[in-house]
Amino acid sequence: MTPSRLTRRTLLTAAAGGLLAGCALPGTTRPGSAAPGGATAGPALVGVPPPGPASGAISFAHWRGEDRAVLDEIIAGFVAENPDASVRQDITPSSDYQSTALLRIRRGGTGDVFTAFRGAQFVDMVAAGLYGDLSAQPFTDNYLPRLVRSGRDASGNQLGLPYQYVFNMPLVNTDLLAAAGASSAPADWDGFLGLCEALRGLGVAPIAWPGGEPANAGQLLNAMVMNNAPTDDMFTAIEAGTARATDDWFLTTLRQYAQLAPYFQPGAIGAASEPCQQVFASGGAAMLATGSFHLTAVRELGAAFPVDLLAPITTDAASARHQGVANATFLVGVSTASEQPDTAVRFVEYLSRPEVASRYANGTVQHSTVAGVEYTDPDLRATVRWLDAPVILAPRFQFENLDIRSAVENACVEVVRGVPPEQAAEAAQTVVDQRRPG
Repeated sequence: MTPSRLTRRTLLTAAAGGLLAGCALPGTTRPGSAAPGGATAGPALVGVPPPGPASGAISFAHWRGEDRAVLDEIIAGFVAENPDASVRQDITPSSDYQSTALLRIRRGGTGDVFTAFRGAQFVDMVAAGLYGDLSAQPFTDNYLPRLVRSGRDASGNQLGLPYQYVFNMPLVNTDLLAAAGASSAPADWDGFLGLCEALRGLGVAPIAWPGGEPANAGQLLNAMVMNNAPTDDMFTAIEAGTARATDDWFLTTLRQYAQLAPYFQPGAIGAASEPCQQVFASGGAAMLATGSFHLTAVRELGAAFPVDLLAPITTDAASARHQGVANATFLVGVSTASEQPDTAVRFVEYLSRPEVASRYANGTVQHSTVAGVEYTDPDLRATVRWLDAPVILAPRFQFENLDIRSAVENACVEVVRGVPPEQAAEAAQTVVDQRRPG
């Protein structure tokens, strides 16, 4: 099989088998090269830095511009401990980061420490040999084991450390929920539709949905499929060809989108996330169908009401396996192209301290994967119970081919537009068949 025929999943599985290429850190074996004794090396293992303060200038590449101020404070603390070191934030908008980060980091000079989205981007960066293996680092024990699995390769090497634990499910204004006569989240689909009808009766849009912004329009899909699908690897199966977008469970999901269409705000098909945040923050919509990562935005827009999370249960109560959706993402790692690997590792170790992770979590209103984090932010405290709730890891990030993901997600948008579910499903499956490696 030629490299062009290898799927991303095959490449990820091969991370320890010598099919990857990349630059090793000093004192390590280059991925894919011959190790002593003739064995094939796996990902470059990052050594533990020598004792003493770190020195040298490094770059931290990521996409969260809204975190700049909090990270500047954290970096100042790191530099206070390591006066001869410096950290520059290289921030790129998320859409650009998806498309350009791999090439920029591989060239070197940017992203000694870098992040990746869970899913396709992480898989691609592993396949390119960008992630140094952090498995030998003692600070990896600072993380909750069940929350960092998304940063491992197929051989169990800890390449990235997911630094955020976000909930990809609607925010809800609990004041409006109470006004609609609901004391708790609906336990089934009929109850959810009934809640939407009661909310509409209050003169508000039940759901603000950014149907015109693919990056966030697809967030609702996570909850819509979490209990409809026969297995939790539903989108892996569609991409692999063992399930189809025309299967009954996905057609059921599309029909439910059609049922929700009257409950979205006017103009939902073309809406971006910012106007949706505004209508939610002003009390004009009861739910914002994006996720916990927009808590800060709606507070900055003036939302003063209590906020919680609420995912639609699309089945009857007895059939629901999951109550919500989470994502362990913002996968922090050390670049194999870094010329300052010791300083890069020291910075990741600093980020991994519970007291530092607490500053980041509360300053950015993001839950953390680090054990021992203390939540002082009111919104984090109000939603912290979701850390232990029966949630599924966001299914939409199972896709490794972004064209396939876009096609499946767009089927939902088309149904809201008025396209029959069967027609939308057939169109999506056509793209899946065209794009699937074969």
